Order: sequence, then structure tokens, then C-alpha cells
Amino acid sequence: MIRAVISDMDGVIYRGSQLIEGAKFFVDTLLKHRVPFLFLTNNSEQTAVELSLKLHKLGLPKLEDKNFLTSAKTTALFISQQKPGATCFVLGGQGLAHELEAAGCVLTDQRPDYVVVGKTRSLDYPSLRQACRLIDSGARFIGTNPDLIDPVEGEGFEPAAGSILAAVEAATGKKPYVVGKPNALMMLIARKQLGSHSSETLMVGDRMDTDIIAGMEAGMTTALVLSGVSTRETLREFPFRPDLIYDHVGNIELDRLLVERV
Repeated sequence: MIRAVISDMDGVIYRGSQLIEGAKFFVDTLLKHRVPFLFLTNNSEQTAVELSLKLHKLGLPKLEDKNFLTSAKTTALFISQQKPGATCFVLGGQGLAHELEAAGCVLTDQRPDYVVVGKTRSLDYPSLRQACRLIDSGARFIGTNPDLIDPVEGEGFEPAAGSILAAVEAATGKKPYVVGKPNALMMLIARKQLGSHSSETLMVGDRMDTDIIAGMEAGMTTALVLSGVSTRETLREFPFRPDLIYDHVGNIELDRLLVERV
């Protein structure tokens, strides 16, 4: 039986600026049953406040900051634990920069301890070149998440953090330490935040290579929704399978899976 829920966002709750079918019913049901839940997203561009506002504008109830854990926040927590007050060069969005500063890191392009790379829609060649030079000079190479592409509204995808990481890796010959899903570190932080046991936690996602493998390796029940990246056809590419498969989150049988909280 399920007592807590972790869900991805991109491709599960929304696609670009469009709410996915069944998403409101899914969230309303979690709130109705008073079930602890967490949106665990590899999105490193936005903060919890921004994500909450986005969902509210799309028609979902206003959620609290505690309902969100991003790869940017997880990366900032990891670096601050490894080296309090670390200096970082950021090749990524404002959400990543904000989380690093909030965790006590100092942003700089002069001899940083870390080069931190995440998704950014404003990628430019000078910043890419600087990141590579700093890594070659000894900065440690950190990535927020490995996703190569992200789903966008309509029938398309766009390059994500993993594509930028691949470019830096190719230029430097150095592999990044990637903090986000499917790294078990992100799953551990999420489970601690929820206060749930793995065997009683449901992981919902649209990607076999991050969401489902992360949930499976953490010992959680996994549910793949077909509203994002992975499809029934691409399931054949993986040596593992999700416990459950649905067309979208609105089809998840929450009333059957959840334990009523009293």
C-alpha cells in the first residue's frame, strides 16, 4: 500500500505551458487524502516558488515550497555539504544560481571550486568556452541532471541539461558528477523530506532512464505515464520495467493504491 507519492513534473503534470490531462484530478486526490507528496523534478531552471506559481496559473491548487524538490536545490545542498561556502561558476539558468547562493555558495568566474552545469535557454559560446577552461584548470565538474531532451507543448522536444553536459565533457575529456535523477542521492533526500519508507512510496514519471530507474533502485513502486518522453515502443530498449503503466496521471488508481490517512 502507498502512503506517500513522488512525481516528476515535465511530461507528467505539464508539457511546456499546457496542463496534461488528468493532472488536476491527480493533485486534488492527493490533497483530498492528505497524502504527503513531492514534485521531484530534474528541472534546474526554476525555483520552488516559481514552479508553484506556474502550476497555480495552469489551474492547480496553490502548493507549498515543501511540495517541490528540484535538481538545482539538490545540487546546491550537495555542494554546500561537500564544501561550505564553495565558489562556483554556473553554466545554467537563474533557478540554479539562486539555489546555489541560497545554500551559501559564492558565484564567480575566477578560479572556482566547481563548475556547475544545468539547462539554460540562453546558452552562449563564451560561457561554454569559459566553463571548459575552468574545468581544464582544475575546477570540479558538477551536473544538475542527465536529461538529454525535455518535452515541450505539442509534438516536440528541446535540448536539456544532458546535451550541454555532453558538449562540455567532449571538450574537456572530464565526466561530470550528476546529482539529479537517477542518482540515489536525490531519491534519499526526497524520501527523508517526506518521512516515508521506500516500500510505501510511489514514484510517478514519464522517463524510463531517470524517473523509473531511480524509483526502482530506491525500492519504490514505479508508475510510468505515457504523456512525456518514454513510449510503449521505447520500453523494449530497457532491461527493466515499471510496476504500472498509464496513459496519463489521471488514470492512476489512487483510491486503490493509497492508504487513507486519518
